Amino acid sequence: MLLSRPARVLAVTLFAALLGPLLPAAAAQAADRTVQGGRLDWGIKSSFQSYVTGPIARGSWSLTGGAATVGGSQFRFHSAQGSYDPASGAFTAGFTGGVRFVGHRKADGTPELDLTVSRPRVRIEGGRGTLYADMASKAKGTGAITSRSQVALASLDLSGIDMRGGGSPVSLSQVPTTLTTQGAEAFAGYYTAGTSLDPLSLTVDVRAAAGRAATPTASPSLTPAPEASASAAAATGTFRDGAVDWGVRRTFREYVTGSIAQGRWTLSGGAQDGGALFRFPKGKGVYDPERRTLDATFAGSVRFTGTHLDLALGAVAVRVTGGKGTLSADVISGGKTEKAVPLITFPAGDFAPKNGLATVTEAPATLTEGGAKAFGGMYRAGTEMDPVSLAVAVDARAQLPALPDLGSGPAASPSASVSASPAAGAGPAGSNTATYVTLGAGALLVAALAVFGAVRRRRTDATTSDAPTPATASDATTPATAPGATD
Repeated sequence: MLLSRPARVLAVTLFAALLGPLLPAAAAQAADRTVQGGRLDWGIKSSFQSYVTGPIARGSWSLTGGAATVGGSQFRFHSAQGSYDPASGAFTAGFTGGVRFVGHRKADGTPELDLTVSRPRVRIEGGRGTLYADMASKAKGTGAITSRSQVALASLDLSGIDMRGGGSPVSLSQVPTTLTTQGAEAFAGYYTAGTSLDPLSLTVDVRAAAGRAATPTASPSLTPAPEASASAAAATGTFRDGAVDWGVRRTFREYVTGSIAQGRWTLSGGAQDGGALFRFPKGKGVYDPERRTLDATFAGSVRFTGTHLDLALGAVAVRVTGGKGTLSADVISGGKTEKAVPLITFPAGDFAPKNGLATVTEAPATLTEGGAKAFGGMYRAGTEMDPVSLAVAVDARAQLPALPDLGSGPAASPSASVSASPAAGAGPAGSNTATYVTLGAGALLVAALAVFGAVRRRRTDATTSDAPTPATASDATTPATAPGATD
């Protein structure tokens, strides 16, 4: 049974009174904890996405810093770091990655609309929440470019949420967000303060103050296995640890999990999912630091399945010579296996070892003829694929770059959640957004604080007269029927 707002307030008050004697003891045991690992999912403003990619702006958006996509119109930022005080509920978590929007290109190709949002950070204290982000934008009309660090971009509606007493992971889901005055300025004036933005969700891992994990989590980085002699390995040119990171193609992943293919991907053999990329680890082979050549193989495989789709890539190998790299893999499709198919090429001009690592970072990748056949003609040869990163440990003491850390999944225990659902038909017409917070390991204190509330939200776009009008066309970055070469 859903309660009216006054009834919910009364219930919360009575609950707090009943639990009052328990709180001091629990607070005495609580201490500030470290947030390490997790993800933030936020679409910023879906109608803005549609406008940018629609017939008016005729633009696009791109991801930076390992950001990914999730669902129909959300961006995923990763590798949370911050702090959490379960006694007061104070919470801070910063995330990595960014998204850049461009549109309204001039005759010379430069965009009039150019907006980047990166490194979002959520801060909650005293029942109030704010989302900060680095913002870079080109002003409408003047074209002046402004870059600002950690702008208070959006306020969070935390109605019905009590952040106290949590364990790990800590999760928030579908929290309504509203553009602030500072955010409106940093948004280049496309929307006014008070405009409803997309709701956000986050899940982060919390570790004890002494560094002990509240719940066991896997390390996102790969540490090279001990070598008997690093100098001996360097002398022979062999190495025994490396990794290649490649997401295949963003719109292909979206196609696989979208409404057409309705599929998924699965990893095996040690391959890891970094959100926007797949890591193929345990590289071994031969590296020549003078010629900067590489001949290496990597572990793991990824399999994409869905309607009329079954494609697996495994036995990944990379060869670098003459400043150019080629990534090959065994391709399994339609019950047939093609060995060592060259899939993509990428530039690898600066492949000299530094600090024990020879690396290529987010190099642009181009589909080969063999790759086009492997994808069944979905893409033409020469199509731009996701960038590729490569790291080879030429020194046994070197550590490979960390994989984007998405943290643990949200806790599923009903006793560890505070949820709120709007009453059917209540309030003015508009979109209702359900909000819940998951606060960890299902301890008695968490269950006691599980109070139901309601969040009601009317999503209206308060825009200036010259602000973009949401386009009705679908997102041009997502294929309608198949992941074509132009998306």
